[in-house]
Amino acid sequence: MAEPFDVVVIGAGPGGYTAAIRAAQLGFKVACIDDWKTAEGKPAPGGTCTNVGCIPSKALLQSSENFEHAGHGFAEHGIEVKGLALNLAQMLSRKNKVVRQNNDGIIYLFKKNKIAFFNGSGSFVAANGDGGWQIAVSGDARQTLTSKHVIIATGSKPRALPGAPFDNRLILDNEGALAIPEVPKTLGVIGAGVIGLEMGSVWRRLGAEVTVLEALPVFLSAADEQVAKEAWKLFAKQGLSIRLGCTVGKVTVNKNVRVDYTDADGKAQAATFERLIVSIGRLPHTAGLNAESVGLKLDERGFVAVDEDCRTNLPNVWAIGDVVRGPMLAHKAEEEAVAVAERIAGQHGHVDFNTVPWVIYTSPEIAWVGQNEQQLKAAGIAYRAGVFPFMANGRARALGDTRGFVKLLADAGTDRVLGMHAIGPLVSELIAEGVVAMEFGAASEDIARICHAHPSLSEATREAALAVDKRSLNY
Repeated sequence: MAEPFDVVVIGAGPGGYTAAIRAAQLGFKVACIDDWKTAEGKPAPGGTCTNVGCIPSKALLQSSENFEHAGHGFAEHGIEVKGLALNLAQMLSRKNKVVRQNNDGIIYLFKKNKIAFFNGSGSFVAANGDGGWQIAVSGDARQTLTSKHVIIATGSKPRALPGAPFDNRLILDNEGALAIPEVPKTLGVIGAGVIGLEMGSVWRRLGAEVTVLEALPVFLSAADEQVAKEAWKLFAKQGLSIRLGCTVGKVTVNKNVRVDYTDADGKAQAATFERLIVSIGRLPHTAGLNAESVGLKLDERGFVAVDEDCRTNLPNVWAIGDVVRGPMLAHKAEEEAVAVAERIAGQHGHVDFNTVPWVIYTSPEIAWVGQNEQQLKAAGIAYRAGVFPFMANGRARALGDTRGFVKLLADAGTDRVLGMHAIGPLVSELIAEGVVAMEFGAASEDIARICHAHPSLSEATREAALAVDKRSLNY
């Protein structure tokens, strides 16, 4: 007899486990299916983000930044470090511990919210006569569940270079990039996106000579142009070599990895690396869902086709996160998760892609929300810009990190905030103020009139708002 549920969620990444929790909070009987396991064979819910993405990468970014500070930055603070040595095994062990803490936290939340968790793969079997679905669980406990509603949250997988599959020994995806057993002397990175820049930064700080090959002719094309130019200058100063306009041809694996490519001038080039990280995007992960047998529609790019409310073409079947259109961001998946659970309950969940923040956790950090100057100009929208540099911020000076700035863009007529763009210390935290302002339809004057603690990095946001009206107080 199939076990009945109100909602079955396939996938326990940020979107999946959040959907399960919110649905349980709303009074539904919920099950969540996920096949991630630890090396020891224990359940490891959390998806790519928790296991081989957001969480472990931030752990290594923090550890590697501490190492760089100890070697180059502490002396200015009067802290002398002698005999500095890298224990990479311990650094990786700490990263794994952080991941496991997050896995355990999700398992605890499932228990707290009375969510049935099945460690295995979920796939469609057939529709029930009452409008519900049969879902097979394959794994440690093979069984079939029935549910009125199904939420697909199976995430994405890394895209490989044609003819150069991942072996996670020499050619690495994001998982392999997080587990290199010794610091390579030379490291190649194909793709100057979020993963490429973050992983390149980690291994550069630990001693690798890092070269990034990017196909696009411009750097960080999704970011505000002024932010991108500042990032380019600062990364070059750090020793991160980024080559734009590169078309990768043949990749040859021997003891090392040779990459043949054409540079921006059309000249044939070649580079050899001890390891190669490939970060050229991600693909929706739909394998194993048995989509064809039940008629689940995929779009031309392989994503599960959904409407603006995340409904698929099948009744009572929803899809969220990386497996559907929109930015592949964990917090976007979480927002869709909450919205879908609330829609199932008859409420009116809402997600605004324009107020989904973007963050790159390099040093300095890069963050933005809303429209940038290029987009506003292309759309013919009249705007005013206010910029405030961290070199004029007291807290940034005390921290010893005055790189970068905060920029606010506001409608020239209404003063409504249209975008916030920042590069500098902890801007991953500061960007939340821009998100809140945009969600509430605030004007730059509203931010300028709000009291911000002194000394704090957040004062840079207020000063940028003041600068929109050309009345910055400290610059």
